[in-house]
Amino acid sequence: MIESKKLKASILYSWAVRTSTCLLPNHPAFMRFRGFMYSLMMTECGKDFQVASTVIFNSLSGMRVGNNVYIAPNNVFVVVDISIEDNVILGPGSVYSGGNHQFDGNSFKNLPSKSLGPIVLKEGSWVAANCTVTSGAVLPMHSILAAGAVLNKVMTDEKSIYAGIPAKRIGEVKSAIN
Repeated sequence: MIESKKLKASILYSWAVRTSTCLLPNHPAFMRFRGFMYSLMMTECGKDFQVASTVIFNSLSGMRVGNNVYIAPNNVFVVVDISIEDNVILGPGSVYSGGNHQFDGNSFKNLPSKSLGPIVLKEGSWVAANCTVTSGAVLPMHSILAAGAVLNKVMTDEKSIYAGIPAKRIGEVKSAIN
């Protein structure tokens, strides 16, 4: 588990980076700069990490990002344990949630969130627009999570298209290069 002080510092730091870079346009050079600034508090970060100006990170602690990762506008990360591997694209407007609320018999508000494991987005995958990815979910290598889908468990079939609520395999990814 991540230390409480490091987690709190990470939350404040992510806010400071977002606030200080929010007026920079979403041009690759500025998105790489923003990615570099965020990477300083991450567990691990590769090269060419591009982050749009309206992305919100609740915390950077426990975040691992590979090489050549792009995060489009309006993504929200409320997660402490996430691994984004090389060559991943995260489309706009998605939410990544690292914990599930617990019910105490009267409310979901009184107990802390419970993690079901890390979120893992494998190499070469693509999360399309307006998706939700929850604690313990895994998107396999070279796979697509279709727009509006909810990924809430470990998927295993590589080069697949996953869609729906909850997401299930609906097809195969085919190469555009013959």
